[in-house]
Amino acid sequence: MDRRHLLKNSLALGGVFGLGGCAATPVPPAPPAPQPVSTPPLMDRPPVLAAVRAHPDRFFDFKVCLRPFRTKGPNLDVEQIGDAMVVHNYGHGGSGWSLSWGSAEMAVQKALVRSPREIAVIGSGIVGLTSAITAQRAGAQVTIYTRELLPRTRSVRANGSWTPDSRIALTSEAPANFGDTWEQMARISWKNFRPYLGMAGNPIAFADHYYLTDAPRGTPQPVDATVPPLPPPSWTGAPTSGEDFAKYSDRIRDITSHPQVLTPDINPFPVKYASRSTNLFFNFTEYGHLLTTEFFARGGKIVMRDFHSPAELAHLPQKVVINCPGFAARDWWKDKAMVPVRGQTGWLIPQPEVNYGLTYRNVQILSKSDGIMVIALENGELKGYNNSDESVNRAESERAVKVIEDLFARFPVNPA
Repeated sequence: MDRRHLLKNSLALGGVFGLGGCAATPVPPAPPAPQPVSTPPLMDRPPVLAAVRAHPDRFFDFKVCLRPFRTKGPNLDVEQIGDAMVVHNYGHGGSGWSLSWGSAEMAVQKALVRSPREIAVIGSGIVGLTSAITAQRAGAQVTIYTRELLPRTRSVRANGSWTPDSRIALTSEAPANFGDTWEQMARISWKNFRPYLGMAGNPIAFADHYYLTDAPRGTPQPVDATVPPLPPPSWTGAPTSGEDFAKYSDRIRDITSHPQVLTPDINPFPVKYASRSTNLFFNFTEYGHLLTTEFFARGGKIVMRDFHSPAELAHLPQKVVINCPGFAARDWWKDKAMVPVRGQTGWLIPQPEVNYGLTYRNVQILSKSDGIMVIALENGELKGYNNSDESVNRAESERAVKVIEDLFARFPVNPA
């Protein structure tokens, strides 16, 4: 056997033995393909968020509001009581703060048909106060008749966020053209909020709001056994015939923030699904102080008075009246379309470093200048419908804050 033949055979055998050795040693699996990572611009990445000190012992106040919901939508009609022309402006449900300026402008325009030098306004809630100021800006002398000042009205027990179509009407009962009226009110109000942005005390401000879920939105959410269930309600009301609340927010999508889905690499919360939008809200104390100050600076007067019959308006010295009684219209004006919608807020000690809000597992929180507002939700818009009980249910707020407490307990102690 020559040398060339020996070398050829040895290479062939070596190849066989080499293949045998490979077969005996499993080939390691290929590393998994890298998961795609989103690359949102720097300005769209959530900032570092301060933790909410969500403990029941930090509650310092509870408020219960009866939203003045009117199934037909707000009453903006005009009627005659004796020799007094009465322009109604009530029944805005959960949208009073949001629609106040637009609604006021509509009411004042109707009132000015008589070219009055003096106008009376009934009620000093947010709708009454903005109506009074709008009438003053139009040149009228205004007197507010009210049984309580703004800090004691139901207005300041509300949520106080930009929610212009929250419980504004029932779909089945709203007038056919009410959507146009609503849009006009919303756009006028939005424009009138602009001068209050950036002022000392942040009377009106924007904040990011995070919507968190454990499963994709629109699917059943897991139930946390460590969180006690909501206490049983003390009412049985529901919209008649199962009708839904009317929604018009799509009409103003050009002036509102659109939600941004937070991918896992930029989601700062220990939940699987999160989105973020930027919402407008009201700091009641500072905003109310500014409005009241302007009203008095323009020569406005307030008379403390409680009315028991519409006929009493005919005896006022002012013969043009803008009627803004809120929920009181159900009894005072015998308006059968008025339905109470109860809402409760619990207030945690303020944390100025918390500059955002969130919604998670039927609980909503929002940090304001005078405290962190905690709201228990249930079945969306239907919670509290037809319930006129204004007593505080502390268990409701304690259950809600427990959800937020558990959420922040799941954050890493020393996040990277």
